[in-house]
Amino acid sequence: MSTANAEKRALMSTLPGDDVRQIMWRFTDRYDLQMVVQSTRSVARGVVARMVADKQRHTHEWTPEKAAMLKAFDEAGITAAFIEPEQGGYISGPKNLVLAMIAFELCWVDAGAATASLANNLALEPIHEKGTPEQIQKYMGGCVPPKPGENRKIIRGSFALTEPLPYVGVDAGMLSGRIRIAEWKEGKEPVLQVEKRGRFITNMGYANFVTASVDSDDPRIKSSCMVILEENDPGLYDRGAPTLKLVHQLSSTHDPIFNLKVPASRIIGGYTVKDGVIIPNFSNSEVIEAVFRRTRVTVGIMTTAKLLSAIEPVIRYQRTRFRGGESATPGTPRYDLGIQQKEDPCHRLVDVWATGEAGASLGFEGARLFDAFDVMEHEKDKIFNEQGIKGARAQMKAFMGPRKKALEYIELMAKPEAKRDVKRIAELESDLLVQYLIKESLADVYCPAGKLWNTGYGATMMREAVSLMGGYGITEDCPGFLTQKWSDAQLEATYEGPECVQRRQLSLTMVNEIFLAQFKNWIKDLRELAKRKPEMGACALAGAMELWLWSLEYLQTHKDVNGKTLYGGQRQGVMFPMTDALAWLLGARQLILDTLELEKKGPENPTLAEGLAGMVNFYSDLSGVQSARAAGEVGKICADLIYGYQASSDCCSTVSPELKAFAELRAKTDACFSGLRFSKDRAAEAVAQVMIPEALDYPL
Repeated sequence: MSTANAEKRALMSTLPGDDVRQIMWRFTDRYDLQMVVQSTRSVARGVVARMVADKQRHTHEWTPEKAAMLKAFDEAGITAAFIEPEQGGYISGPKNLVLAMIAFELCWVDAGAATASLANNLALEPIHEKGTPEQIQKYMGGCVPPKPGENRKIIRGSFALTEPLPYVGVDAGMLSGRIRIAEWKEGKEPVLQVEKRGRFITNMGYANFVTASVDSDDPRIKSSCMVILEENDPGLYDRGAPTLKLVHQLSSTHDPIFNLKVPASRIIGGYTVKDGVIIPNFSNSEVIEAVFRRTRVTVGIMTTAKLLSAIEPVIRYQRTRFRGGESATPGTPRYDLGIQQKEDPCHRLVDVWATGEAGASLGFEGARLFDAFDVMEHEKDKIFNEQGIKGARAQMKAFMGPRKKALEYIELMAKPEAKRDVKRIAELESDLLVQYLIKESLADVYCPAGKLWNTGYGATMMREAVSLMGGYGITEDCPGFLTQKWSDAQLEATYEGPECVQRRQLSLTMVNEIFLAQFKNWIKDLRELAKRKPEMGACALAGAMELWLWSLEYLQTHKDVNGKTLYGGQRQGVMFPMTDALAWLLGARQLILDTLELEKKGPENPTLAEGLAGMVNFYSDLSGVQSARAAGEVGKICADLIYGYQASSDCCSTVSPELKAFAELRAKTDACFSGLRFSKDRAAEAVAQVMIPEALDYPL
């Protein structure tokens, strides 16, 4: 590596643009998505940026200026992007990647604007996933902006899950919202009385309808459910006072109170009646699970966008820091490079940049996974419905055979290509249930991992980005709105469940044998890659993945010195750190994969030809930086857990054979760090010389 570092390599000449992003994030063939990106960017860096510059974040009230932002969303096609064509939208198929890109572009400028857009989609998600055909047509279609000459008003929604109770949002089964039968005349549809108090409910200042979580308060209603409330329903539809937020001020947030009478047909997904009892077709938890397993991915992207948007303002600040002084004359290093004459600021900016890129790689892979998984899930549901397979237990039994086949498929794919049973692989690839299980095992890990790492560690690194602006970073007119983005990131870490919720889910899904089988294959692939591209840190990452896997197996099969099971039950002090470690690994690995995609597909784009080598080199070095950081974090976490629950008297004494194996594995991983510091040096050199535009493309 040191020899390779001495060789002159092509450096990145310009900041990565759309041509690079489209390849790395896999939407070069999605013209519809490219158009959505451009139209959203126009609104974000135009209307939204002017609102922030004009101090619209200074008020908690929903102002006419903020309302104009919604109209801009409508006109740009942002509002209708979530809607299916049959309800008036214009993009067919799953929308996970579409919504992730919209969130990314809006959060490049302001997260509150992104929240205002996404919250309407969140209100529709329960209806989209579990609603009846009539509910889907009415509410999805109603949220589409009216066409010229169409005599109707657009409706906007709000999602009311969180309530003024301790822990609600952490445990979706705890609900204070109540539903009971108000009137049920013979031969008529039941009328329901719904009582609900919401807390921190987005879009509530103007929402025309609400999808609300409620529990049964009547023996004639069997379970919890979600129900649709409308502003003109009889009773109390009190939007409540605006929440006094310090962040996301361009979105409307209130603590509403509802006490309404609604027809039973508003139960999302419909209901049946048996022996005089209303049985909702879907409980609240079933609806919430379908919603949150997707939408958390998008929230993770919000913080990632902030980090990447900070790169250009920081570079600009660092280079111009000394201009105006007598010694900083044009043509001198002090004038041209400013603070970037020194190594430290460039190295620190590389860390911010690598975090942003890894977060984007992880988040957009999660979005793509769910786009593929959604199609499979609907096909799976169709098959099970035709076979009369209903309920979780029946589905689990039906998956016993496909689960074995899924593991067989993964084992076959681990073999060298020349030795694979092509015929058998083709059979298993054509088996929908087999491929469904494989895709589900990944989606169920990537969703909480992306939300956990992108918003949690992303918020920490956003603070680092602000600090790189010096005193300018904590001023209101900081270029790129970095101060506001830093504070906004704190809220995103709690959206759709704080870190503990993601860790809890991940601690369950990451031990799925189908996921772990694929994880083992990834280690083999990284080992092979390390032979060809040592600068990407694949060796260190593979070593850290082996270390994590060894530690997981040890923790699952051993007890602590007091005889208590280490991994399982309520042992969150063990399980949760292991989820953090896995999230580090996933982000670093996905950045490597995206860089390889750029190297492979970049030559097909003539506009990238001249600077492609430098761009690939830069991303390869960023991958090395992130892999080293991830491997270091994983080693620290695993050592803490493996040694930390041994007897304190064993300190410095003879190590057991098992622990010796761990120590050897960790030492082997540490040795794989060899040369990776040069990756950081080269990335820092590229940062110090890359060309940037003369001015930011939005105010401040």
